[in-house]
Parts: sequence; C-alpha cells; structure tokens
Amino acid sequence: MRKAVLAAFIMFAVCGMVFAGGKADVGFTISTLNNPFFVSMKDGAEAKAKALGVNLAVTDAGNDPAKQVKDIEDLVNKGIKVLIVNPVDSAAVAPAIKEVMNKGVKIIAVDRSVDGVTVDTYIGTNNLLAANKAGKYFVQLVKPGAVIAVLEGVPSTSSNIDRVGGYKQALDEAGLTIAIMQTANYNRAEALTVTENILQSNPNITAIIAMNDEMALGAIEAVRAKGKTPGKDILITGFDAGDDAVAAVKAGEMIYTVEQKPVLMGETAVDTAKKYIDGASVQAVIPVDVEIVVK
Repeated sequence: MRKAVLAAFIMFAVCGMVFAGGKADVGFTISTLNNPFFVSMKDGAEAKAKALGVNLAVTDAGNDPAKQVKDIEDLVNKGIKVLIVNPVDSAAVAPAIKEVMNKGVKIIAVDRSVDGVTVDTYIGTNNLLAANKAGKYFVQLVKPGAVIAVLEGVPSTSSNIDRVGGYKQALDEAGLTIAIMQTANYNRAEALTVTENILQSNPNITAIIAMNDEMALGAIEAVRAKGKTPGKDILITGFDAGDDAVAAVKAGEMIYTVEQKPVLMGETAVDTAKKYIDGASVQAVIPVDVEIVVK
C-alpha cells in the first residue's frame, strides 16, 4: 500500500514538473529581473495573462545575450505562437528573432527594438522623444555653465541610444555640453562606483543625468558619500519612475524621473499576443506615453 502511495506521489510530482515545463501559448523573454522596472513589466504581463486565460512562459536573461538566445530556443520548443521580447542587446538578439519569425511565430518587442528586424509589433516609449522632452525640462533647472555628467545604460540597447540622443539634442539646443559620459549598464551598484570615480576626477560636476532610475539611485549614494547633498549640490535625474525613484523625487534628492508605465507595457504585450492568437488585426506600433514626475 505504501509503495502504491509513494508511486502515485512520484507520478504526480513528475507530471507536475512536466506540466510546469510543458507547452505555452506565449513566451516572454525579459532582459533582466534584477531591475524593478522589468519586474513591474513581468507582473503586468502575468496578471493580464491570467485574466485572459493565456498560458504565458516568462524567462529572465539576466542581462546575458547568450542566455537570452538560449531562452528563446527553449520557449520555441514549448510550442509558442507568439514571442514577446525585451532584448538584452538589440543587435545580438536579431539573428535568433529572424529565425523564430521564419518559423511563423509572431514577434512583439517591448521597450527595446530589435536591430535590423521589422517585428510584428513594437510596444513602448519613443525613448528619443521622451528623453528630449526630459532634456528640455532639465535645461530649465540648471544654471548656465553647468558641468554635466551622463550615466549611460547598456550601450548597445536601443533604449540607451535613443535616450542619450534625445538628451543630447536638448542640451545642444540650450548650448550645454556634457563634461563626461560613462556607462553603468543600468545597474545601481555599478553606478555608485562609476559616480564615485567621476566625482574624484571631476570635482566640479553640478548635474548628473542618468538613463534609468537604478543608476540615478546609485549616483545619489555616491554624492552622499562625497559629503555633498544630492538634489542641491548636485542635481540628479532618473528615468523609469520606480518606487525608490519616486520616493527620492519626493525627498528632493532626485529632481525628476520619467514615468514609462512598465505594468501597462506588460499588460499591452500580452493583450496584443492574444489578439494575434485569435487572428485579430494588430497595430505595428503601440506607443506608451510618458510623464515627467516631479516633487
């Protein structure tokens, strides 16, 4: 009897594991879940999938392009009809995306585009216009002759390229120049170290423009460690409007952040995937508006 119960339990466990790793309608490969912005995106996608009855499989690439390619292969093996991709590297993921498209799988890119590939639908912010809007607001807050540092995200991502480009346009129009620009790969801890080095070699920095909130928050820590007051001695900007960043804005340590609505992006991506599965007509580009969040 005990053997029969044990055998039944083992069979149940095995079946459960097979089911958990089995078929999926929609795959979602996310660049990293070590960032609140993308966690919010995942949460929005999963909630919408549950509401619509969509079998969604989500993978975390951990900011590793090679792992993302492997994740995509695994998702295709699950029999997905639609792949939602948030690229780690917009260029590196392109060959894998082309291969998946050739298999008849619909592709939805979220927040970041895929270089050289016309995906079925792109959902996200126009980062160039959003950064230009933020940059025009920024130039109204700084004094003439401001010494500006820029913290770049992952250099090869479309979001970083467009955000840097949008800010540069606004700064150029105002006659402001960037004193130093370094990458911190959208990472808070890395931004702390990079900012410490920047302030060591450029003690006259008066403003830091960060291409996302996590880097801005790391910069705030570095400015504090230098004995200066963030938001007063050195102005710091963010981008994404995560909870920590909004709190920093309210505290006056970050002068603003840009809200992109990642939950809405995730929800819209799954809703769009369901439309593709149902054979409905879908837009090629679905824009998500931004807001500048101030104190």
